[in-house]
Amino acid sequence: CVDPVEVSCRLRPLMSTDSGQRCIERVSETSLKLIPPARSSGHKSREEMMKAMEQRFYTFHNIFMENESQKAIFDRLAMPLVEDLIKGKNGLLFAYGVTCSGKTHTMIGQASNPGILPRCLDVIFNSIGENQARPYIFLPDDNNGMKIQPEYQAALMKNSVERQKRQEERLRKKEGRPGTPHVEEKPDEIRIPDNTKLECANEDSAYAVFISYIEVYNNYIFDLLADEHIDQLGNPILPESKKVGEDPRRKVMYVKDVNEVEVKSTEEACAQVWRGQERRRKAATILNDSSSRSHSVFNIRLVQAPYDEEGKQILVNKELLTISQLSLVDLAGSERASRTNATGGTLKEAGNINNSLMTLHACLEALRANQLSNKPNRIVPYRESRLTLLFKSFFEGQGKVKMIVCMNPRVEDYDETVHVMKFAEMTQDVVVARGQEVQFDENVLQPGRRKQNLLFKRISGSAEPLAELTNRNSFGFNLPAVPPAFCLPPLPSWSSQDGTTSEDKLQAILAALHERQKRKKYRLRLCVDTTA
Repeated sequence: CVDPVEVSCRLRPLMSTDSGQRCIERVSETSLKLIPPARSSGHKSREEMMKAMEQRFYTFHNIFMENESQKAIFDRLAMPLVEDLIKGKNGLLFAYGVTCSGKTHTMIGQASNPGILPRCLDVIFNSIGENQARPYIFLPDDNNGMKIQPEYQAALMKNSVERQKRQEERLRKKEGRPGTPHVEEKPDEIRIPDNTKLECANEDSAYAVFISYIEVYNNYIFDLLADEHIDQLGNPILPESKKVGEDPRRKVMYVKDVNEVEVKSTEEACAQVWRGQERRRKAATILNDSSSRSHSVFNIRLVQAPYDEEGKQILVNKELLTISQLSLVDLAGSERASRTNATGGTLKEAGNINNSLMTLHACLEALRANQLSNKPNRIVPYRESRLTLLFKSFFEGQGKVKMIVCMNPRVEDYDETVHVMKFAEMTQDVVVARGQEVQFDENVLQPGRRKQNLLFKRISGSAEPLAELTNRNSFGFNLPAVPPAFCLPPLPSWSSQDGTTSEDKLQAILAALHERQKRKKYRLRLCVDTTA
Protein backbone atom coordinates (compact mmCIF):
# COMPACT_ATOMS: atom_id res chain seq x y z
CA CYS A 1 0.00 0.00 0.00
CA VAL A 2 1.12 3.53 -0.73
CA ASP A 3 0.05 6.99 0.42
CA PRO A 4 0.52 10.31 -1.41
CA VAL A 5 2.61 13.01 0.21
CA GLU A 6 0.05 15.04 2.14
CA VAL A 7 0.41 18.75 1.31
CA SER A 8 -1.42 21.46 3.27
CA CYS A 9 -1.38 25.22 2.85
CA ARG A 10 -1.35 28.08 5.37
CA LEU A 11 -1.84 31.76 4.56
CA ARG A 12 -0.31 34.40 6.80
CA PRO A 13 -2.16 37.66 7.51
CA LEU A 14 -1.31 40.76 5.51
CA MET A 15 0.91 43.22 7.34
CA SER A 16 0.28 46.94 7.74
CA THR A 17 3.21 47.66 5.41
CA ASP A 18 1.70 45.63 2.56
CA SER A 19 -0.31 47.23 -0.22
CA GLY A 20 -3.50 45.50 0.90
CA GLN A 21 -4.06 43.76 -2.43
CA ARG A 22 -4.22 39.96 -2.42
CA CYS A 23 -3.17 37.50 -5.10
CA ILE A 24 -4.69 34.43 -3.40
CA GLU A 25 -8.35 33.66 -2.81
CA ARG A 26 -9.99 30.61 -1.29
CA VAL A 27 -12.68 29.07 -3.50
CA SER A 28 -13.48 25.92 -1.46
CA GLU A 29 -12.35 23.93 1.57
CA THR A 30 -9.45 22.48 -0.41
CA SER A 31 -8.93 24.87 -3.36
CA LEU A 32 -7.21 28.22 -3.88
CA LYS A 33 -7.30 30.65 -6.75
CA LEU A 34 -4.15 32.51 -7.76
CA ILE A 35 -4.86 35.92 -9.30
CA PRO A 36 -2.02 37.42 -11.43
CA PRO A 37 -1.55 41.15 -10.80
CA ALA A 38 -1.19 43.47 -13.80
CA ARG A 39 2.53 44.07 -13.26
CA SER A 40 3.55 40.43 -12.77
CA SER A 41 5.41 38.28 -15.26
CA GLY A 42 2.07 36.57 -15.87
CA HIS A 43 1.08 39.48 -18.14
CA LYS A 44 4.21 39.77 -20.28
CA SER A 45 2.32 38.34 -23.22
CA ARG A 46 -1.20 37.20 -24.03
CA GLU A 47 -0.07 33.55 -24.28
CA GLU A 48 1.58 33.67 -20.85
CA MET A 49 -1.49 35.41 -19.43
CA MET A 50 -3.81 32.72 -20.79
CA LYS A 51 -1.52 30.01 -19.46
CA ALA A 52 -1.55 31.64 -16.03
CA MET A 53 -5.35 31.84 -16.13
CA GLU A 54 -5.56 28.11 -16.95
CA GLN A 55 -3.33 27.05 -14.05
CA ARG A 56 -4.53 29.38 -11.33
CA PHE A 57 -6.53 26.83 -9.33
CA TYR A 58 -4.62 24.65 -6.87
CA THR A 59 -5.85 21.91 -4.56
CA PHE A 60 -4.49 20.98 -1.13
CA HIS A 61 -5.30 18.40 1.50
CA ASN A 62 -5.95 21.18 4.04
CA ILE A 63 -6.15 24.95 3.68
CA PHE A 64 -5.57 27.07 6.78
CA MET A 65 -6.64 30.68 6.42
CA GLU A 66 -5.21 33.68 8.29
CA ASN A 67 -7.56 33.31 11.24
CA GLU A 68 -6.79 29.62 11.82
CA SER A 69 -5.33 28.93 15.28
CA GLN A 70 -2.06 27.14 15.98
CA LYS A 71 -4.03 24.50 17.89
CA ALA A 72 -6.33 23.76 14.94
CA ILE A 73 -3.38 23.40 12.58
CA PHE A 74 -1.61 21.04 14.96
CA ASP A 75 -4.68 18.87 15.51
CA ARG A 76 -5.33 18.34 11.81
CA LEU A 77 -1.77 18.18 10.58
CA ALA A 78 0.61 16.86 13.24
CA MET A 79 -1.56 14.96 15.72
CA PRO A 80 -1.75 11.85 13.48
CA LEU A 81 2.04 11.86 13.21
CA VAL A 82 2.37 11.93 17.01
CA GLU A 83 -0.04 9.01 17.28
CA ASP A 84 2.02 7.07 14.72
CA LEU A 85 5.19 7.88 16.68
CA ILE A 86 3.77 6.37 19.87
CA LYS A 87 2.67 3.32 17.87
CA GLY A 88 6.24 2.81 16.64
CA LYS A 89 6.07 4.49 13.19
CA ASN A 90 8.26 7.21 11.67
CA GLY A 91 7.08 10.55 10.32
CA LEU A 92 8.39 13.63 8.50
CA LEU A 93 6.77 17.06 8.44
CA PHE A 94 8.46 19.99 6.73
CA ALA A 95 7.46 23.60 6.23
CA TYR A 96 8.13 25.10 2.80
CA GLY A 97 7.67 28.60 1.39
CA VAL A 98 9.28 31.87 0.40
CA THR A 99 11.03 34.05 2.94
CA CYS A 100 8.80 35.80 5.50
CA SER A 101 5.83 33.50 4.89
CA GLY A 102 5.39 32.24 8.48
CA LYS A 103 7.24 28.90 8.43
CA THR A 104 9.08 29.32 11.74
CA HIS A 105 5.94 30.70 13.39
CA THR A 106 4.04 27.62 12.25
CA MET A 107 6.70 25.17 13.45
CA ILE A 108 7.94 26.87 16.64
CA GLY A 109 5.57 29.71 17.52
CA GLN A 110 5.94 31.60 20.79
CA ALA A 111 5.73 30.48 24.40
CA SER A 112 2.23 31.99 24.71
CA ASN A 113 1.16 30.71 21.26
CA PRO A 114 3.16 27.53 20.61
CA GLY A 115 3.50 25.98 17.20
CA ILE A 116 3.65 22.39 16.03
CA LEU A 117 6.96 21.41 17.66
CA PRO A 118 6.19 22.22 21.34
CA ARG A 119 2.66 20.82 20.97
CA CYS A 120 4.09 17.53 19.70
CA LEU A 121 6.24 17.32 22.83
CA ASP A 122 3.26 18.14 25.07
CA VAL A 123 1.09 15.39 23.60
CA ILE A 124 3.91 12.83 23.73
CA PHE A 125 4.61 13.40 27.43
CA ASN A 126 0.89 13.57 28.25
CA SER A 127 0.32 10.25 26.51
CA ILE A 128 3.19 8.18 27.91
CA GLY A 129 2.50 9.60 31.39
CA GLU A 130 3.70 7.37 34.23
CA ASN A 131 5.28 4.90 31.81
CA GLN A 132 8.43 6.99 31.40
CA ALA A 133 11.60 5.08 32.12
CA ARG A 134 14.18 6.40 34.55
CA PRO A 135 17.10 8.38 33.07
CA TYR A 136 20.03 6.52 31.48
CA ILE A 137 18.23 3.18 31.08
CA PHE A 138 18.36 3.76 27.32
CA LEU A 139 21.58 5.06 25.77
CA PRO A 140 22.23 6.03 22.11
CA ASP A 141 24.87 3.93 20.36
CA ASP A 142 27.14 4.82 17.43
CA ASN A 143 24.86 3.45 14.69
CA ASN A 144 21.60 5.33 15.34
CA GLY A 145 20.39 2.55 17.63
CA MET A 146 19.86 2.29 21.36
CA LYS A 147 21.48 0.32 24.15
CA ILE A 148 19.64 -0.72 27.30
CA GLN A 149 20.96 -1.32 30.79
CA PRO A 150 19.46 -2.41 34.16
CA GLU A 151 17.97 0.19 36.49
CA TYR A 152 20.76 -0.11 39.08
CA GLN A 153 23.40 0.67 36.43
CA ALA A 154 21.29 3.61 35.20
CA ALA A 155 21.11 4.97 38.77
CA LEU A 156 24.90 4.67 39.17
CA MET A 157 25.45 6.43 35.85
CA LYS A 158 23.08 9.24 36.81
CA ASN A 159 24.97 9.84 40.07
CA SER A 160 28.30 9.73 38.24
CA VAL A 161 27.17 12.23 35.59
CA GLU A 162 25.77 14.63 38.17
CA ARG A 163 28.94 14.41 40.26
CA GLN A 164 31.10 15.08 37.20
CA LYS A 165 29.00 18.14 36.30
CA ARG A 166 29.44 19.54 39.80
CA GLN A 167 33.20 18.99 39.64
CA GLU A 168 33.45 20.69 36.22
CA GLU A 169 31.41 23.63 37.45
CA ARG A 170 33.66 24.09 40.51
CA LEU A 171 36.77 23.88 38.31
CA ARG A 172 35.32 26.38 35.85
CA LYS A 173 34.58 28.90 38.62
CA LYS A 174 38.03 28.35 40.13
CA GLU A 175 39.75 29.06 36.79
CA GLY A 176 37.42 31.96 35.99
CA ARG A 177 36.26 30.51 32.68
CA PRO A 178 32.86 31.50 31.27
CA GLY A 179 30.17 28.84 31.49
CA THR A 180 28.16 27.33 28.68
CA PRO A 181 25.25 29.63 27.92
CA HIS A 182 21.97 28.16 29.06
CA VAL A 183 18.97 29.46 27.17
CA GLU A 184 15.58 29.00 28.78
CA GLU A 185 12.13 30.27 27.99
CA LYS A 186 11.75 34.00 28.11
CA PRO A 187 10.79 35.05 31.67
CA ASP A 188 8.17 37.50 30.44
CA GLU A 189 6.31 34.79 28.52
CA ILE A 190 4.27 32.02 30.12
CA ARG A 191 4.17 28.85 28.09
CA ILE A 192 0.67 27.60 27.40
CA PRO A 193 0.76 23.78 27.22
CA ASP A 194 -1.39 21.54 25.07
CA ASN A 195 -3.24 19.18 27.42
CA THR A 196 -4.29 16.65 24.77
CA LYS A 197 -3.64 13.03 25.71
CA LEU A 198 -3.71 10.13 23.25
CA GLU A 199 -4.85 6.73 24.53
CA CYS A 200 -2.50 4.72 22.33
CA ALA A 201 0.52 4.16 24.59
CA ASN A 202 1.24 0.55 25.54
CA GLU A 203 0.68 0.29 29.30
CA ASP A 204 3.09 -2.66 29.51
CA SER A 205 6.02 -0.74 28.03
CA ALA A 206 8.43 1.88 29.33
CA TYR A 207 9.19 4.95 27.20
CA ALA A 208 12.04 7.43 26.84
CA VAL A 209 12.18 10.59 24.70
CA PHE A 210 15.39 11.72 22.96
CA ILE A 211 15.78 14.91 20.94
CA SER A 212 18.41 16.28 18.57
CA TYR A 213 18.55 19.57 16.69
CA ILE A 214 20.67 20.29 13.63
CA GLU A 215 20.94 22.91 10.90
CA VAL A 216 22.01 22.54 7.27
CA TYR A 217 24.00 25.68 6.49
CA ASN A 218 25.71 26.15 3.11
CA ASN A 219 25.29 22.38 2.63
CA TYR A 220 27.15 21.65 5.89
CA ILE A 221 25.48 20.08 8.92
CA PHE A 222 26.00 21.56 12.39
CA ASP A 223 24.75 20.38 15.77
CA LEU A 224 22.68 23.10 17.45
CA LEU A 225 22.80 21.30 20.83
CA ALA A 226 26.56 20.72 20.95
CA ASP A 227 28.52 22.26 23.82
CA GLU A 228 30.47 25.36 22.90
CA HIS A 229 34.25 25.02 23.29
CA ILE A 230 36.73 27.82 23.94
CA ASP A 231 40.47 27.85 23.19
CA GLN A 232 43.21 28.94 25.60
CA LEU A 233 42.81 32.56 24.53
CA GLY A 234 39.10 32.54 25.32
CA ASN A 235 37.99 32.53 21.68
CA PRO A 236 35.16 30.21 20.63
CA ILE A 237 36.20 27.17 18.59
CA LEU A 238 34.26 26.80 15.36
CA PRO A 239 32.11 23.66 15.34
CA GLU A 240 32.87 20.81 12.96
CA SER A 241 30.50 19.76 10.22
CA LYS A 242 28.74 16.43 10.76
CA LYS A 243 28.46 13.58 8.28
CA VAL A 244 25.38 11.67 7.15
CA GLY A 245 25.31 7.91 7.66
CA GLU A 246 22.87 5.07 7.11
CA ASP A 247 21.56 2.87 9.91
CA PRO A 248 22.66 -0.63 8.76
CA ARG A 249 19.80 -2.32 10.59
CA ARG A 250 16.82 -0.01 10.05
CA LYS A 251 17.99 1.46 6.69
CA VAL A 252 17.38 5.01 7.94
CA MET A 253 19.60 8.02 7.20
CA TYR A 254 20.96 9.87 10.23
CA VAL A 255 23.57 12.42 11.27
CA LYS A 256 26.67 10.89 12.83
CA ASP A 257 28.07 12.04 16.20
CA VAL A 258 25.16 14.38 16.92
CA ASN A 259 24.11 15.09 20.51
CA GLU A 260 20.95 13.25 21.51
CA VAL A 261 19.50 14.61 24.74
CA GLU A 262 17.16 12.54 26.87
CA VAL A 263 14.35 14.78 28.15
CA LYS A 264 11.71 14.05 30.77
CA SER A 265 9.30 16.95 30.22
CA THR A 266 8.23 19.47 27.61
CA GLU A 267 9.84 22.26 29.65
CA GLU A 268 13.17 20.46 29.58
CA ALA A 269 12.88 19.88 25.83
CA CYS A 270 11.79 23.45 25.09
CA ALA A 271 14.85 24.77 26.92
CA GLN A 272 16.95 22.89 24.38
CA VAL A 273 14.79 24.18 21.52
CA TRP A 274 15.31 27.82 22.54
CA ARG A 275 19.01 27.11 22.96
CA GLY A 276 19.18 25.77 19.41
CA GLN A 277 17.10 28.64 18.05
CA GLU A 278 19.55 31.14 19.50
CA ARG A 279 22.42 29.38 17.71
CA ARG A 280 20.68 29.05 14.37
CA ARG A 281 22.14 31.36 11.73
CA LYS A 282 19.98 34.36 10.86
CA ALA A 283 20.42 37.61 8.97
CA ALA A 284 18.42 40.76 8.27
CA THR A 285 17.17 41.38 4.74
CA ILE A 286 14.77 43.91 3.25
CA LEU A 287 11.96 41.33 3.33
CA ASN A 288 12.70 39.80 6.75
CA ASP A 289 14.44 41.28 9.80
CA SER A 290 15.30 37.80 11.08
CA SER A 291 15.66 35.60 8.01
CA SER A 292 16.83 32.03 8.63
CA ARG A 293 19.97 31.29 6.64
CA SER A 294 19.83 27.54 7.20
CA HIS A 295 17.41 24.62 7.19
CA SER A 296 16.71 23.21 10.65
CA VAL A 297 15.78 19.62 11.50
CA PHE A 298 14.39 18.75 14.95
CA ASN A 299 14.26 15.01 15.61
CA ILE A 300 12.17 13.35 18.31
CA ARG A 301 13.04 9.70 18.92
CA LEU A 302 10.75 7.63 21.10
CA VAL A 303 12.19 4.43 22.56
CA GLN A 304 9.99 1.79 24.16
CA ALA A 305 10.75 -1.54 25.80
CA PRO A 306 8.40 -4.05 27.48
CA TYR A 307 8.26 -4.83 31.18
CA ASP A 308 9.01 -8.35 32.39
CA GLU A 309 6.39 -11.02 33.06
CA GLU A 310 5.73 -9.62 36.54
CA GLY A 311 5.40 -6.03 35.36
CA LYS A 312 8.21 -4.87 37.65
CA GLN A 313 11.41 -4.36 35.67
CA ILE A 314 12.17 -3.33 32.08
CA LEU A 315 13.39 -6.29 30.05
CA VAL A 316 17.08 -5.74 29.28
CA ASN A 317 16.92 -7.12 25.75
CA LYS A 318 18.00 -4.94 22.84
CA GLU A 319 16.07 -7.10 20.39
CA LEU A 320 12.78 -6.07 22.02
CA LEU A 321 13.38 -2.31 21.66
CA THR A 322 11.11 -0.27 19.39
CA ILE A 323 12.52 3.04 18.10
CA SER A 324 10.37 5.52 16.20
CA GLN A 325 11.27 8.99 14.92
CA LEU A 326 9.42 12.18 14.09
CA SER A 327 11.39 14.77 12.12
CA LEU A 328 10.14 18.38 12.08
CA VAL A 329 11.86 20.48 9.41
CA ASP A 330 11.82 24.25 9.04
CA LEU A 331 13.18 24.93 5.56
CA ALA A 332 14.83 28.27 4.88
CA GLY A 333 12.78 30.41 2.53
CA SER A 334 13.59 30.67 -1.14
CA GLU A 335 14.38 34.24 -2.17
CA ARG A 336 15.49 36.39 -5.09
CA ALA A 337 18.50 38.62 -4.61
CA SER A 338 16.80 41.38 -6.60
CA ARG A 339 14.15 41.66 -3.89
CA THR A 340 16.26 41.12 -0.76
CA ASN A 341 19.26 43.22 -1.91
CA ALA A 342 21.51 40.57 -0.37
CA THR A 343 25.25 40.98 -0.86
CA GLY A 344 28.44 39.22 0.21
CA GLY A 345 27.97 36.30 2.58
CA THR A 346 24.21 36.74 2.73
CA LEU A 347 24.03 36.45 -1.07
CA LYS A 348 26.11 33.25 -0.96
CA GLU A 349 23.78 31.85 1.72
CA ALA A 350 20.76 32.62 -0.45
CA GLY A 351 22.37 30.81 -3.36
CA ASN A 352 23.00 27.69 -1.28
CA ILE A 353 19.46 27.80 0.10
CA ASN A 354 17.99 28.00 -3.39
CA ASN A 355 20.30 25.23 -4.66
CA SER A 356 19.25 22.83 -1.90
CA LEU A 357 15.57 23.59 -2.52
CA MET A 358 16.09 23.00 -6.25
CA THR A 359 17.68 19.64 -5.42
CA LEU A 360 14.65 18.77 -3.29
CA HIS A 361 12.44 19.72 -6.24
CA ALA A 362 14.55 17.56 -8.58
CA CYS A 363 14.33 14.56 -6.22
CA LEU A 364 10.57 14.76 -5.98
CA GLU A 365 10.24 15.26 -9.72
CA ALA A 366 12.38 12.15 -10.37
CA LEU A 367 10.33 10.14 -7.88
CA ARG A 368 7.10 11.17 -9.58
CA ALA A 369 8.46 10.38 -13.04
CA ASN A 370 9.60 6.91 -11.93
CA GLN A 371 6.27 6.19 -10.28
CA LEU A 372 4.30 7.22 -13.38
CA SER A 373 6.52 5.27 -15.78
CA ASN A 374 6.27 1.57 -16.54
CA LYS A 375 10.05 1.48 -16.80
CA PRO A 376 11.44 3.76 -14.05
CA ASN A 377 15.01 4.65 -14.93
CA ARG A 378 15.60 8.15 -13.54
CA ILE A 379 18.20 8.42 -10.80
CA VAL A 380 16.93 10.35 -7.78
CA PRO A 381 19.70 12.88 -6.93
CA TYR A 382 19.52 12.56 -3.15
CA ARG A 383 23.30 12.91 -2.72
CA GLU A 384 23.54 16.26 -4.46
CA SER A 385 22.48 17.89 -1.16
CA ARG A 386 22.83 16.80 2.44
CA LEU A 387 19.30 18.04 3.06
CA THR A 388 17.75 15.63 0.55
CA LEU A 389 20.07 12.84 1.65
CA LEU A 390 18.57 13.09 5.14
CA PHE A 391 15.06 12.75 3.65
CA LYS A 392 15.99 9.75 1.49
CA SER A 393 14.71 7.03 3.83
CA PHE A 394 11.34 8.75 4.30
CA PHE A 395 10.68 9.01 0.56
CA GLU A 396 11.64 5.35 0.19
CA GLY A 397 8.95 4.13 2.57
CA GLN A 398 10.36 4.55 6.08
CA GLY A 399 7.56 6.80 7.34
CA LYS A 400 4.65 9.10 6.63
CA VAL A 401 5.55 12.34 4.80
CA LYS A 402 3.65 15.62 5.12
CA MET A 403 4.39 19.14 3.95
CA ILE A 404 2.84 22.46 4.95
CA VAL A 405 3.26 25.25 2.42
CA CYS A 406 3.29 28.71 4.01
CA MET A 407 2.37 31.61 1.75
CA ASN A 408 2.02 35.35 1.97
CA PRO A 409 -1.07 36.42 -0.04
CA ARG A 410 0.28 39.89 -0.89
CA VAL A 411 0.60 40.70 -4.58
CA GLU A 412 4.31 41.56 -4.22
CA ASP A 413 5.03 37.82 -3.69
CA TYR A 414 3.00 36.62 -6.67
CA ASP A 415 5.89 35.45 -8.87
CA GLU A 416 7.50 33.49 -6.01
CA THR A 417 4.11 32.11 -5.00
CA VAL A 418 3.60 30.68 -8.50
CA HIS A 419 6.74 28.55 -8.11
CA VAL A 420 5.68 27.44 -4.62
CA MET A 421 2.24 26.42 -5.91
CA LYS A 422 3.73 24.41 -8.76
CA PHE A 423 6.13 22.68 -6.39
CA ALA A 424 3.27 21.82 -4.01
CA GLU A 425 1.16 20.53 -6.90
CA MET A 426 3.97 18.29 -8.12
CA THR A 427 4.75 17.01 -4.60
CA GLN A 428 1.19 15.76 -4.12
CA ASP A 429 1.69 13.39 -7.06
CA VAL A 430 4.51 11.58 -5.23
CA VAL A 431 3.46 8.45 -3.35
CA VAL A 432 5.32 6.86 -0.45
CA ALA A 433 5.09 3.24 0.67
CA ARG A 434 2.96 2.95 3.78
CA GLY A 435 4.88 2.01 6.93
CA GLN A 436 4.28 -1.44 8.32
CA GLU A 437 2.28 -1.87 11.50
CA VAL A 438 4.49 -2.55 14.52
CA GLN A 439 3.43 -5.83 16.09
CA PHE A 440 4.04 -6.02 19.83
CA ASP A 441 4.35 -9.69 20.78
CA GLU A 442 1.82 -10.10 23.59
CA ASN A 443 1.64 -13.88 23.15
CA VAL A 444 4.78 -14.27 25.23
CA LEU A 445 4.01 -11.70 27.95
CA GLN A 446 0.63 -11.33 29.62
CA PRO A 447 -1.14 -8.06 28.75
CA GLY A 448 -2.03 -5.88 31.74
CA ARG A 449 0.89 -7.10 33.85
CA ARG A 450 2.19 -3.60 34.59
CA LYS A 451 -1.19 -2.37 35.74
CA GLN A 452 -1.60 -5.44 37.92
CA ASN A 453 1.82 -4.95 39.51
CA LEU A 454 1.17 -1.25 40.28
CA LEU A 455 -2.20 -2.08 41.77
CA PHE A 456 -0.67 -4.89 43.84
CA LYS A 457 1.99 -2.58 45.29
CA ARG A 458 -0.47 0.19 46.01
CA ILE A 459 -3.02 -2.06 47.69
CA SER A 460 -0.53 -4.12 49.72
CA GLY A 461 1.55 -1.18 50.89
CA SER A 462 -0.92 1.70 51.15
CA ALA A 463 -2.16 2.98 54.52
CA GLU A 464 -4.99 5.02 53.01
CA PRO A 465 -8.55 3.64 52.83
CA LEU A 466 -9.10 1.65 49.66
CA ALA A 467 -12.56 3.17 49.35
CA GLU A 468 -10.81 6.41 48.32
CA LEU A 469 -9.31 4.62 45.30
CA THR A 470 -12.68 3.86 43.67
CA ASN A 471 -13.97 5.23 40.37
CA ARG A 472 -11.46 6.35 37.69
CA ASN A 473 -7.93 6.39 39.13
CA SER A 474 -4.39 6.94 37.94
CA PHE A 475 -4.19 3.38 36.64
CA GLY A 476 -7.01 4.04 34.19
CA PHE A 477 -9.61 1.48 35.31
CA ASN A 478 -12.35 1.11 37.94
CA LEU A 479 -11.94 -0.42 41.39
CA PRO A 480 -14.90 -1.81 43.33
CA ALA A 481 -15.95 -0.05 46.50
CA VAL A 482 -14.48 -1.54 49.70
CA PRO A 483 -16.32 -1.45 53.03
CA PRO A 484 -14.61 0.73 55.64
CA ALA A 485 -14.28 -2.37 57.83
CA PHE A 486 -11.50 -3.58 55.53
CA CYS A 487 -9.41 -0.40 55.71
CA LEU A 488 -6.12 -0.81 57.55
CA PRO A 489 -6.45 0.26 61.22
CA PRO A 490 -3.80 2.55 62.72
CA LEU A 491 -1.30 1.06 65.14
CA PRO A 492 -1.87 1.87 68.86
CA SER A 493 0.25 4.60 70.39
CA TRP A 494 3.18 3.68 72.67
CA SER A 495 2.62 6.78 74.75
CA SER A 496 2.79 6.34 78.57
CA GLN A 497 0.23 9.07 79.22
CA ASP A 498 -2.81 6.80 78.83
CA GLY A 499 -2.02 4.78 82.00
CA THR A 500 -1.76 1.35 80.32
CA THR A 501 1.13 -1.02 81.04
CA SER A 502 3.79 -1.91 78.53
CA GLU A 503 2.50 -5.48 78.35
CA ASP A 504 -1.03 -4.29 77.51
CA LYS A 505 0.33 -1.97 74.84
CA LEU A 506 2.37 -4.80 73.32
CA GLN A 507 -0.69 -7.05 73.18
CA ALA A 508 -2.73 -4.26 71.54
CA ILE A 509 -0.05 -3.71 68.89
CA LEU A 510 0.14 -7.45 68.13
CA ALA A 511 -3.64 -7.60 67.77
CA ALA A 512 -3.63 -4.62 65.43
CA LEU A 513 -0.88 -6.14 63.30
CA HIS A 514 -2.85 -9.40 63.09
CA GLU A 515 -5.97 -7.49 62.00
CA ARG A 516 -3.99 -5.50 59.39
CA GLN A 517 -2.62 -8.76 57.99
CA LYS A 518 -6.12 -10.19 57.54
CA ARG A 519 -7.34 -7.06 55.78
CA LYS A 520 -4.29 -7.05 53.49
CA LYS A 521 -5.18 -10.60 52.42
CA TYR A 522 -8.65 -9.35 51.44
CA ARG A 523 -7.07 -6.55 49.44
CA LEU A 524 -4.84 -8.99 47.55
CA ARG A 525 -7.84 -11.14 46.66
CA LEU A 526 -9.61 -7.98 45.49
CA CYS A 527 -6.60 -7.10 43.32
CA VAL A 528 -6.61 -10.53 41.63
CA ASP A 529 -10.38 -10.49 41.10
CA THR A 530 -10.26 -6.98 39.62
CA THR A 531 -7.48 -7.64 37.10
CA ALA A 532 -8.51 -11.19 36.17
